[in-house]
Amino acid sequence: MKTYSEAFCPQYHHAVEIIGQRWAGAILQVMLAGARRFSEIEDAIPDLSNRMLSRRLKELEAEGIIERCVIPSTPVRVEYWLTAKGEALAPVVDALSAWADAWVSLDWPDEAGNAPAPPVKILTNRIAQSIP
Repeated sequence: MKTYSEAFCPQYHHAVEIIGQRWAGAILQVMLAGARRFSEIEDAIPDLSNRMLSRRLKELEAEGIIERCVIPSTPVRVEYWLTAKGEALAPVVDALSAWADAWVSLDWPDEAGNAPAPPVKILTNRIAQSIP
């Protein structure tokens, strides 16, 4: 019989909770692709509200995954940077993206009746288009 420590790893569970929250993975993927400003992140992720983005950024900051940086200019700019802890999530996000491409299918077709591209590819294309 497995002991508590063998069957359940609190650190693993907490990590999954952090990146598994709604929109957190998408935010991390966009930031790993280079988005820094609130508007860049918002524009790259369809259907993400300002309120939810703000909440998730605060949570990721509290976890030490991102850092909020106020840039004194006119007007004042705020940028978000991945910390070393956040950058270390790159292989995790990449692996999850690859797994989703291989195993997650969406059943809704487009107007022509074709199956859609995987959401990860759609998001990656939007990121590439929105960041100069």
